[in-house]
Amino acid sequence: MRPHQDPGRPHKSGMTSLLLLLMLALSCRCCPDKCMCSLGTVKCQNQDLDAIPHALPATTKSLFVTGNIFQISKASFPTRLENLTDLYLSGNGMEHVDAGAFTNLPNLALLDLSNNRMKNFSDQAFPDNNKLKFLNLSSSFHSHSFTDTVLGFFLHAKLLQLTSLDLSNNNLIVLPDNIFTGLSSLGTLNLRNSSLITIQNGTLPLLHDLDLRDNYLKDLPPTMMAEFSLNPSLHVQLVGNPWRCNCFIEDLLVWLKNSTQVTDSHNLTCADPEAMKHQPLLQVQPSQLKCSSDMEGVLETSYVFLGLVLALIGVIFLLVLYLNRKGIKRWMYNIRDACRDHLEGYHYRYEINSDPRLANLSINSDV
Repeated sequence: MRPHQDPGRPHKSGMTSLLLLLMLALSCRCCPDKCMCSLGTVKCQNQDLDAIPHALPATTKSLFVTGNIFQISKASFPTRLENLTDLYLSGNGMEHVDAGAFTNLPNLALLDLSNNRMKNFSDQAFPDNNKLKFLNLSSSFHSHSFTDTVLGFFLHAKLLQLTSLDLSNNNLIVLPDNIFTGLSSLGTLNLRNSSLITIQNGTLPLLHDLDLRDNYLKDLPPTMMAEFSLNPSLHVQLVGNPWRCNCFIEDLLVWLKNSTQVTDSHNLTCADPEAMKHQPLLQVQPSQLKCSSDMEGVLETSYVFLGLVLALIGVIFLLVLYLNRKGIKRWMYNIRDACRDHLEGYHYRYEINSDPRLANLSINSDV
């Protein structure tokens, strides 16, 4: 005879099944609202999102999110996502990446933060044992005043496995000293169209590929070329820079003609002087490299500047005279009266000395 079962209590096997279903649902999770999910890829694009969706499947490997996400922090990924390796956050107008933002993404290998407006990037954003290999920060620095602040996180972020870094299309101008010292595994560096005017010695690590196209380089320092030569496996791209073909570029021409490191050397052309514009650098002869015209231009500019300074001093002097005209006039009258009295004294003595009668009278009066 079966024991009597209380109709108000659920059966033990039913409770177990319910718990299993609940755990399965929590582990799998459904696709977040306004997103599309397929085979480990989650795309939440063009949905005007202002935060990272939280209900992400645990099996997510690639995540694409675009919208108006101005800041990411540790709260952006509250749940640990072991399988997430690729994260694309391009085009969000993002300004801040806070400490611990990627703590729950231990296997993150690719991070795309291009086309944002970075103002602050915490050096504690990644865990110490992070596995990041590819970082894209192209078109992410729209204000030069924040560039050094954002790039400063490279010094302490411990990105020991980073192999590829994209800093193209940014207003960098000059790279901060020792900025890449901590990136021991970096092999590919993209600095294309970053408004660079020079590359300082010791700034770059040992690379395999360096893209310096479309900057404002007019010459390369000899120390930089020597540093490149010490790394035979390096490949450099330099096309699109306004090379100034004067006597100071002779070392660069010699290096280009004797090195195979510059992959686009045949496409490098002179930007000035005007007579050599568009002439390939490899066809430039040493006899064509002159600096006299440059010195003449400098001297001419100096003379013009000196003339302007002297003219300004003259104008100031005349202005002072005009403002003190009454005092100057009174001073001139005083000088005139003093000179006249002095001359009259000389004239009186001259008359006495020239007339004997007056001279005897003067002697008698003295006696």
